[in-house]
Amino acid sequence: MDANRVYSVQVLAPETNPDSPSETERAFLDFLSGFRVNGEFTYRDRLRSSLLLHHHTLEVDLRDLHMWNDELAQKVQVNPGDMIPLLESALLRLARMLLHPTREAGPSNEGTEAVPDMQVTVKSGMNLLQFRELSANTLTTLVRLPGIVINASQLTSRATQLHLQCKGCRSVKTVKVPNAIGGERSALPRRCDAPAPEGQPKDCPLDPYVILHDRCRFVDQQMIKLQEAPDMVPVGELPRHMMLHAERYLTGKVVPGSRIIATGIYSTFAPSKGKNTSGAPALRQPYLRVLGIELDTSLASSPGSRVFTPEEEEEFQQLARSEGLYERFASSVAPSIYGNLDIKKAVTCLLMGGSKKILPDGMRLRGDINVLLLGDPGTAKSQLLKFVEKVSPVSVYTSGKGSSAAGLTASVQRDPVSREFYLEGGAMVLADGGVVCIDEFDKMRDEDRVAIHEAMEQQTISIAKAGITTVLNSRTSVLAAANPVFGRYDDMKSPGENIEFATTILSRFDLIFIVKDEHNEARDRTIARHVMNLHIGRQNPDEAIGEIDIDKMKRYVSYCKSRCAPRLSTEAAEMLSSHFVSIRKEVQQIERDNDERSSIPITVRQLEAIIRISESLAKLTLSPTVRLDHVEESIRLFKFSTMDAVSAGNVDGMTRSELNDEIDRIEKELRRRLPIGWSTSYQSLVREFVTQQGYSQHALEKCLWVMEKREIVRFSGQKKVVHRTGV
Repeated sequence: MDANRVYSVQVLAPETNPDSPSETERAFLDFLSGFRVNGEFTYRDRLRSSLLLHHHTLEVDLRDLHMWNDELAQKVQVNPGDMIPLLESALLRLARMLLHPTREAGPSNEGTEAVPDMQVTVKSGMNLLQFRELSANTLTTLVRLPGIVINASQLTSRATQLHLQCKGCRSVKTVKVPNAIGGERSALPRRCDAPAPEGQPKDCPLDPYVILHDRCRFVDQQMIKLQEAPDMVPVGELPRHMMLHAERYLTGKVVPGSRIIATGIYSTFAPSKGKNTSGAPALRQPYLRVLGIELDTSLASSPGSRVFTPEEEEEFQQLARSEGLYERFASSVAPSIYGNLDIKKAVTCLLMGGSKKILPDGMRLRGDINVLLLGDPGTAKSQLLKFVEKVSPVSVYTSGKGSSAAGLTASVQRDPVSREFYLEGGAMVLADGGVVCIDEFDKMRDEDRVAIHEAMEQQTISIAKAGITTVLNSRTSVLAAANPVFGRYDDMKSPGENIEFATTILSRFDLIFIVKDEHNEARDRTIARHVMNLHIGRQNPDEAIGEIDIDKMKRYVSYCKSRCAPRLSTEAAEMLSSHFVSIRKEVQQIERDNDERSSIPITVRQLEAIIRISESLAKLTLSPTVRLDHVEESIRLFKFSTMDAVSAGNVDGMTRSELNDEIDRIEKELRRRLPIGWSTSYQSLVREFVTQQGYSQHALEKCLWVMEKREIVRFSGQKKVVHRTGV
């Protein structure tokens, strides 16, 4: 008999009410014991193997219940708070029948203690609800929520059955605790209800009961904080959070940073009277009582967790074997951006990544590729970053101006309830296994930029704050976009003067692209036509939509990452090492010519960079070894990007020091030739300096530009006439 309930016995023949709890429980029992697929009793067999392992849990798929009894499944979805306990008690009866088939599986049976309470976890094929769609109408119903776990608390023990003793008469009783947050407060009776001993008055005080903790029954529970995925947040809004309450076998399943789909009952609880809570008695705070957790395999970053159908695998294998895949894949990256094919090829390599290696002594070599786009405004750098964010299976987009060191790495928060410190992962941790796109990289404060040094090379983030000393994984690629110091790239200055970054951060980038907005009439015409067609909507459909669509690219990237880890062949390794030596010689020659150290260093890291790019090119075609053609392409990409940036100061075959000497000489001549207040035509200056004296046109233009900036000369008549105005 249930405690604290009025027990009644029917004298007349019972009328079977299909909605009564006992009938519902019987229907659940029929389903669990009778459901079979191809002659196999799915749940009965699964339950038997679980019980042998002493796991008192069973996963029930609501789709199976729909096939068995649609009305019953509908009840579970609309009213899970009442139905799940009935399903669990039916499961308990079935477990007893399996363990003790000879005994009758009645409610009052001495074999009760042999099987502890069973837990049902629910798997469902319902439509996903977003955080913003949860409303008062969805309360107490079953919902499925996707999101990212940003914090999982330590396991705590919650009492399910309290063992109480009265202070006055020493009588003992047990009380069941309601299964909800805050249910413990309502479980203690205010008055002692034990009968008074013979002949003595009963004088037990109010609130007489003391809990005997060592005799209570406990279960594990864990609070999980779920945040909606960044791509689901509308522009200009903060991401929403939801508290998840997991029990017993559902605890300890997730870690911060994992993307999950949680199935559970949308419920409310009354928050404890704290500093922040208002005292309104009817205000309740929502939370989700978790009934099932699925790892979101569509976005899972860990290899092997993705599930691919045989048809998809076949399709991807054919794609990998197809002709010219590298070119086609690169042109499908941000197809609405004209040109920049080499940058798109670099982005393709970044999406694929190389092979990470763990050496016998435990040292790790990263496989992720970091790319820096440094260039003039209006060269579609941010658009490219936004595209990569869409295509990469796991990605976080952030702007350097609004990112602090803690926001990029990890911050230490204090739990408002337990007052303990816990870590909350930042962008680099949440994008573990994916790409972090950092826009406005040059606007970051130096101390914040230093925070990602370790994350970019060692791929870990070490934290020592508030008594927490730990290391977090951040196996991410970094795609950064930055503007030069003066807003635009100045050809007259060395790369070091244009790029403000320290050598330490530049050496961690595998590819550095200098994107210049060059004035070239034919190219300008083509770009203008391309942009016009985009705006009018009259473009060739193949141009605006790449040959491989975004969804397919996303799945193909994760397929390649999970199935392929290429290694260098001997010939490729030989070719790489000899090329690295020649590149070092070239840099040494450039440094000697310019009479200064190169601000973009070429170190052993750059050799590893070329290896990683070669591996990513092999991975794109699912090739297990790196061939010579992969190495040649990776060296070409490296020369086009980083080496081009190193030698960017040489103009018209002259070194920068020669050019500066020439400008100084032209300036002296000009000051002598043009007294203050006089003017001359630009053409006569060109004739005099370039044709007669043999100076270069570039040096003359640069000299006039510098003098105009210093307000020594002034142009008029569309730069045809030069006036000397000042000293």
